[in-house]
Amino acid sequence: MGSRSRGWRGSLLLLLLSLHCSLVPWLVVSAAGGGGSGDPYVGVTIGTAVTNLLSPSDLAEFLRAQRITHVRLYDADPRLLSALASSGARAIVGVPNDELLALGSSPATATAWVSRRVLPFAGANSSSPGLITAIAVGDEVPTALPSALPVLLPAIQSLAAALAAANLSSIPVSTPLPFSVVFDPFPPSQAFFNQSLAKSFLLPLLSHLANTSAPLMLNLYPYYSLMQSNGVVPLDNALFKPLPPSMEMVDPNTLLHYTNVFDAMLDAVHVAVKNLNVSSVPVLVTETGWPSYGDRKTEPYATRDNADAYNSNLIKHITDKPGTPMRPGTQASVYIYELFNEDLRPGPVSEANWGLFHGNGTPVYLLHVSGAGGFLANDTTDRTFCITSDDADEKAVQAAMDWACGPGRTDCTAIQPGEGCYMPNDVRSHASYAFDSYYQSQGKAAGSCYFQGVGMVTTTDPSHDSCIFPGSKLWSNVTKSGGANATTAQTSDAGVSAIWRLRTGRELGFMIVFRWLLSLMAVLMTTNSNFWT
Repeated sequence: MGSRSRGWRGSLLLLLLSLHCSLVPWLVVSAAGGGGSGDPYVGVTIGTAVTNLLSPSDLAEFLRAQRITHVRLYDADPRLLSALASSGARAIVGVPNDELLALGSSPATATAWVSRRVLPFAGANSSSPGLITAIAVGDEVPTALPSALPVLLPAIQSLAAALAAANLSSIPVSTPLPFSVVFDPFPPSQAFFNQSLAKSFLLPLLSHLANTSAPLMLNLYPYYSLMQSNGVVPLDNALFKPLPPSMEMVDPNTLLHYTNVFDAMLDAVHVAVKNLNVSSVPVLVTETGWPSYGDRKTEPYATRDNADAYNSNLIKHITDKPGTPMRPGTQASVYIYELFNEDLRPGPVSEANWGLFHGNGTPVYLLHVSGAGGFLANDTTDRTFCITSDDADEKAVQAAMDWACGPGRTDCTAIQPGEGCYMPNDVRSHASYAFDSYYQSQGKAAGSCYFQGVGMVTTTDPSHDSCIFPGSKLWSNVTKSGGANATTAQTSDAGVSAIWRLRTGRELGFMIVFRWLLSLMAVLMTTNSNFWT
């Protein structure tokens, strides 16, 4: 069905992040790099439309701190590659869409590109011969830049030939395609490729990939299939949540049962490839994910809980290696879109809210994956937080916050003007911090998150930007600094602490008066008070 077209966004920097198996035993990292073979791995992409994007050295430090061993770049920035060489990571590098014409029309240009962008980091004489493991040429070209389609395959072939001439034929070359090239994907058994592309582009591309042992790269989003299904696709099926057998999708032609949309989309691709009489081409999912926030009316499924559920369950699904109903035991590797929220991205509200982390390194939400450490050391299985209930009346929320910050003796310093949790400046956000501060101070005792029915317990860390909630794993960074969410930004590239850039500043006079007024108001209040058919 739908695909996430990124052609209008401009150039992106994509990073594939895969975890070291010694840190997270449940995640097996493929030694085969980007070729799509070997044990499946889970990665993450990162875009550049981020305020104060980490410098290459800070990013390399982040990778080392997280024991990240595989990265994927949307271009081949030598500064970043140099920094990554010291991090121990291995990289899939990319060719931006605006370079396709030059590479596809001149083999000499492709040879020069390999000499300049690849050989210094992958050649036998380089200091990091294993750094570059694959090349992704363009991104969603059939939809993002269709005028470049005639030169896309020649560019791939010229780069592959240049690599072979440099004795680097082990580095595969492919191109990420949008899932929209697959028509009629549900049920999977009837899927086929867009006929206007099948013989002229896709068949020659697939034949080349098969001959060079390169993967078919696809951007695959169950989120968009759900959004475009007009209620036909069950939300739980898109989120990998178990359904009763009566609600499972059953392919009427194969009688295979599908428990999630992701597997159905993969098998649709497998069928479309088979229909062109091509075999032995592995699939590599270069993008998949779920937005954590969106417009409440037009993007109702873009929530933190749904994003947490999808990405957490996806990780478990991939690392359990079940394969798909059509290909059991053959599991594709995936890249989660994306590492950081791209707050500068235009478009719908959700466009800026696909990340696992904010730009300063604080988590948007924490994944729930069993195992030592969790994905990206980002697991809250044993942590709970108290936040404002989604459907709570705003006046009741205000009254409860007034009580928490007054008679409840909660430290609400962090939500005063100038402090780290003041923004966004709205009642629900401020109340969530106050509720969690009280909840944590009471040892998460039963009833301490009730607040007359407007509080709710969650396992998703509500920390954001420079605002660290008391129950967060990062809270110790705030308390060590001696201030409530006012940790001073680090200027050095050397330390991991450079990632946690938290705002500073206090407006003490206003804060004292404001807290007195809240307490007075609180006292006054207390005295008055199947195939988706």
